[in-house]
Amino acid sequence: MSTPTQPATTGPTPEAASVPATDSAYGYRAGRTLPLRVELVRQLKRRRTLVMGAILAALPFVLVVALAIGGEPDGRSDRITLMDTATSSGANFAAVNLFVSAGFLLVVPVALFCGDTVASEANWSSLRYLLAAPVPRARLLASKLAVGLGLSLAAMVLLPLVALAVGTVAYGWGPLAVPTGGSLAPGTAAQRLVVVVAYIFVSQLVTAGLAFWLSTRTDAPLGAVGGAVGLTIVGNVLDAVTALGHWRDFLPAHWQFAWADAVQPTMEWSGMLQGTAVSVTYALVLFALAFRGFARKDVVS
Repeated sequence: MSTPTQPATTGPTPEAASVPATDSAYGYRAGRTLPLRVELVRQLKRRRTLVMGAILAALPFVLVVALAIGGEPDGRSDRITLMDTATSSGANFAAVNLFVSAGFLLVVPVALFCGDTVASEANWSSLRYLLAAPVPRARLLASKLAVGLGLSLAAMVLLPLVALAVGTVAYGWGPLAVPTGGSLAPGTAAQRLVVVVAYIFVSQLVTAGLAFWLSTRTDAPLGAVGGAVGLTIVGNVLDAVTALGHWRDFLPAHWQFAWADAVQPTMEWSGMLQGTAVSVTYALVLFALAFRGFARKDVVS
């Protein structure tokens, strides 16, 4: 006697139909992947971060030794510059450290921290594993950009803090002597130095944008860092071409020393505001290109 056969089931069972479909695994939250503290700790432990911090911290000591060997700087042709006031007080020494490093030395940590961050992951063949975790691409870039900018700001804060401490020990605590005449009280001088550091950071956002965009386009960290530094140097060269006239106003390099208006008896904001507008505009465009290009990039390394 044959047993009746059950009809084949072609659709989902009632139990399966009652379970709501989900697009991700249970417990997965995209917002919890690659926390900032994890990325920050990873970057702080890297050798290049420690080396760069050591170089910036050593610069004030090098300048103190150089001034001790060469003697106090003298003004040329009866014209006193900021460099000539380096030994007047700790505040002046900190301002001089920013002056001698803003044009190039402070460009390097910005290019390094923002240009090495994504390209190094690709170079180590770990980028695809981060995306397979899965870490959303936009979140991965946002975390790395935030940490890169944070380390860049820390580098710019470290230099004047060490310089202020070293300069105070070497030359004493006192007002900031202004090259054009007069001086700023120590409290006012400290506030002005904060403005100077903030403006230098904003003016370097263009370098950060270049480095970060290049970091998403190449697997070679040195190419991203070197490319950003090289393009920044090209901008400085173009700014020196006076034949460009008012076209130089659109170059971020044209405004890189506008912070000098902050160490005057009466602070002038117009140059720093124009420099901020130019730098932020370029940076936003470059950051947008980095996010847009990386979202469509075929990551194989």
